[in-house]
Amino acid sequence: MGQNHQFKSGQKAPNNGVYIEIGDTGDNVNKPKKIKLKAGDTFPETSNDERIWMYQRKP
Repeated sequence: MGQNHQFKSGQKAPNNGVYIEIGDTGDNVNKPKKIKLKAGDTFPETSNDERIWMYQRKP
């Protein structure tokens, strides 16, 4: 079993890093919110109920 890569508001971040807001179906979002969290921090509310948080990969 792998680790989740998509998170909803109120869940706790599994790792330190930058997380980005995406559409519920995985679609890109215009001007998405980006947040930097530490492991155990809680995800804030998204701009829209149909959005989720996803770990942003390093370039």
